[in-house]
Amino acid sequence: MDTIYALSSAAGRAGVAVIRLSGPNAMAALRQIAAGEPPAPREAGLRKLKHPQTGVALDQGIVLTFPAPRSFTGEDVVELHIHGGRAVIRSVFEALASCAGLRPAEPGEFTRRAFEHGKLDLTAAEGLSDLVNAETEAQRRQALRQLGGDLGALYDRWRQELMRALAHIEAYIDFPDEDLPPSLAEQTKTALSTVSAEIGRHLQDKRRGERLRDGVSVVILGPPNVGKSSLLNALAGRPAAIVAAKAGTTRDVIEVQLELAGYPVTVADTAGLRDSQDEIESEGVRRAKARAGEADIKILVVDVSHHQHIVADLAKLADEDALFAINKCDLLDHPPTTTLCGRPTFAISARTGAGLDSLLAALTEAVIERAGLSESPALTRERHRLALTECLECLARALVAPAAELLAEDLRLAVRAIGRITGRVDVEDLLDTIFREFCIGK
Repeated sequence: MDTIYALSSAAGRAGVAVIRLSGPNAMAALRQIAAGEPPAPREAGLRKLKHPQTGVALDQGIVLTFPAPRSFTGEDVVELHIHGGRAVIRSVFEALASCAGLRPAEPGEFTRRAFEHGKLDLTAAEGLSDLVNAETEAQRRQALRQLGGDLGALYDRWRQELMRALAHIEAYIDFPDEDLPPSLAEQTKTALSTVSAEIGRHLQDKRRGERLRDGVSVVILGPPNVGKSSLLNALAGRPAAIVAAKAGTTRDVIEVQLELAGYPVTVADTAGLRDSQDEIESEGVRRAKARAGEADIKILVVDVSHHQHIVADLAKLADEDALFAINKCDLLDHPPTTTLCGRPTFAISARTGAGLDSLLAALTEAVIERAGLSESPALTRERHRLALTECLECLARALVAPAAELLAEDLRLAVRAIGRITGRVDVEDLLDTIFREFCIGK
């Protein structure tokens, strides 16, 4: 296997840069570019670095060694902590490239090797990727939990219970003359029912983990010129969308990224909902309706001067995921109605900021309800959901199987489906897809 190297710290100028090597030639390469003997394992040593061919001095930095198998990848690993100037990094890369058996790492290759050497399963590897990309506190906590093995442990427990049940059924099939308990099949089906119920509850999570990982989607909808763009700008705290008195100013979907109580939120402003002969505006209305169908939460905005006359399209959107905002309340002498279409309303003024705290508090509560961390680890990827759904279908067939042989076959398929999540079986075709999403050096 090749020895790989890459910059493991962020690209660009910095006080310190970390270059990592992993593979059978890592220690040999270190001896070529660093003066003196390598430091003891996991102990930092100050060394002068030189080009192995020309002997030209490159830098002076800290060297760390992690001999196999006690390393992140399970291979010999070397870390070079050097000064973070671009010229220094480039010169060390050139020196490493001149060493026999070394090549630059591909994206995610260090983590892939860690998986291949049993240092972590696929769910933990995905958790590591999410941790590197986490932008909010809640995302960090969820990713750290997954990296720590909570999700993988849950799936491994289910897999072990299914394998135990499969072993009992196969014993029943292979040794019919043995003195096996006559209730073995019923006991097995009871165990399968328990696992099936747990998986079912795990799947009925309203996609909390995926929403937290990808961000909760919020869309602002309403007729033209009711202040949707002003509300977006008020929530964002900056002029993200153009605001004008002319109706139909917003033609396309405009997005801003927010963080509410540590949770990532994408808020989208949309075109005003109305019939229009303008081809571009009509397309904007079509996109607004499509976005409404995809959103986790809808903020329906109406003008205080005619908020009782809700357009038909807006009334259709007033489901349990909708929050009604009655805008321009600074122009009214008395409070507006407290409900619309059976939903509570929030009297606001996007121009003055009045009432925005209440709307923001309700929005934050809705976000936490849909993406909040729970006690048990959550699904974070569609591939987990598909595999568990397949597993559940196999268990449903097993529970009504008319023969032990058919029950055993469905159990084998269920075990295989859940094993794909953690990387126990049939994952070669998944590895490239999973690890190429990592940054180089990880």
